[in-house]
Amino acid sequence: MTNEVSVTRDPDKQQPIPSAWRSTISAIVDAFSDEDFDLERGVPGVRPVSEKTSRQMRYYVDDYGAVLAKLPPEAWQTSVCQWMEGYWDVLVDLYVVDEGASDLALELRVYEAGGDYAFDIRLICVR
Repeated sequence: MTNEVSVTRDPDKQQPIPSAWRSTISAIVDAFSDEDFDLERGVPGVRPVSEKTSRQMRYYVDDYGAVLAKLPPEAWQTSVCQWMEGYWDVLVDLYVVDEGASDLALELRVYEAGGDYAFDIRLICVR
């Protein structure tokens, strides 16, 4: 059983990823695990990914030498967000098929959008 994590605006400390965002973030990572870095399948609430960002993410994952896996429940224990006075910076720890937890992370920003949220994918990087 998981505890509900609410959306918090605290500019002074990192917070766990809110429960309300987790299905969207999981859908993003699902697409990436299928090598759909352009998000051609579409994920509701996610802004289009630029061709440059898509290429960079694909390059970093290929260079890492592993295949991305879908997010397991334990990913939420180490992934964080922080309010930045206008949006949340979000860092999601990524997992790979053969090893589990990896040094890869998904960086994105989340904006309030008329009672909902808009997700802006920034990059996949090595931490």
